[in-house]
Amino acid sequence: MKKIILSVAFLAAGFSFAQKKEISAAYKAIEANDTNTATAQISAADAVMAGKTYLLEPAVQEQYYYAKGLALINSGKVSDGAAILAKISELGKSKIYTGKNADKQKVYYVGKTAADASGIQGLKEETFAPTTLGTIGNKINPLLSKTNEEAMAAYNAKNNELAADKFLEINNLLGAVGSDEKIYKYYAAITYSQAQKIDIAAKLFTELINEGYTGVKTEYKAKNKKDGKVESLDKNTWELYKKMGAGSDYTDFTTENTPSVEQELYETGAGLLIDSQKYDEALSIIEKGMAKFPKNSKLSELKGTVYYKSGKMDQFMANLKEQVTKNPADKVNWYNLGVLASKDPSKMAEAEGYFKKALEVDPDYIVGLQGIIYNVYVAGDDKAIEAIDAARKAKKNEVFNKLLEERRAKLGKAIPYAEKWYSLEPKNLEIVSLLKGLYQTAHNDAKFQELKNVETALKAASK
Repeated sequence: MKKIILSVAFLAAGFSFAQKKEISAAYKAIEANDTNTATAQISAADAVMAGKTYLLEPAVQEQYYYAKGLALINSGKVSDGAAILAKISELGKSKIYTGKNADKQKVYYVGKTAADASGIQGLKEETFAPTTLGTIGNKINPLLSKTNEEAMAAYNAKNNELAADKFLEINNLLGAVGSDEKIYKYYAAITYSQAQKIDIAAKLFTELINEGYTGVKTEYKAKNKKDGKVESLDKNTWELYKKMGAGSDYTDFTTENTPSVEQELYETGAGLLIDSQKYDEALSIIEKGMAKFPKNSKLSELKGTVYYKSGKMDQFMANLKEQVTKNPADKVNWYNLGVLASKDPSKMAEAEGYFKKALEVDPDYIVGLQGIIYNVYVAGDDKAIEAIDAARKAKKNEVFNKLLEERRAKLGKAIPYAEKWYSLEPKNLEIVSLLKGLYQTAHNDAKFQELKNVETALKAASK
């Protein structure tokens, strides 16, 4: 007996036939309200298909999404099911790119992005008109009303996580009936962040950015002749009344655009990704946002935060310099530059200059005063004392005197800043003790004694 050899093309045809058979059975079952059978048939198709829906012609893809989506909804997984049903609208709105892959299988990619990702050349464009959208709308509309009520009830009760779940469910239900409106996805993203569900909130903000959502919506308004009140109308009604002219019940036809939230999407999305320690993703969002909004100071600040938290200190410092160039009145960034520069002993003069810049912006900036005192003038004092003590023990009097004078001069520079700090916080034991020691080193006995008495009184009062 001769061995039977099956070609790849024959196997592919059998593979596709099995899928079609199971999907057709699932479609018929869901139409008969037999959710269990539909679910079983879809599961069988999924096991064979392994996500390769592009091997199904559009009509079969529609049946697959229809059966799977409604089966999920009937099983109580409304949001998941609606998201599947939304793919049917995509079939109708997108170009279908057809051709054959390397295994000679017929392929049907929905949308140019999927087609380009396939790497297959010479695909032909086709269109497809779904037939189930009317039926889907009849099934979805009652769910929309119910879910909206549940969302508002949860939101008003400050149950943010449940409210966010419901807002996302509304978004998916709207997608299932062909709506491109993303405002409920935006509400879900905000509410998830309020519920501290950082990962899912960050994911939604990223999706909204990639989907081009801006929040801008045109509102159509006209004044009702009967009561003189301005009303919001849908676009078709507005255009109809406007065309009617003097015979219309309305006058003063105007349009307004709602404010854009696009910059907020970038800022919040990047901040959430940073909170999730997804620094590379955050940086990608920030750079994309800054390309569109180069003057956005918040994104520039977040970029610095990414560099700092991911340990990229050189980039962090470069970012700070960029920020103070744009905004010289930013005392915090001048201070941060001072702190970074002071970590390198060779950059102490540079650090001193940065701290002084911060104090030029705000002479009462206590953190800046502390920065220049501790990070520049008091920094390294332990080593200075050790060197002085070593010179004394070695009886190197000339070195000893030189080191002693250098230390006194360096600490003396801190005194005006310490005095300023003391004037702002006269009951702060830390600055009182510090200033007392500085006066002692400067041989200012009167001031030393004055601060010593203040220190004693503060310690007694704290007991």
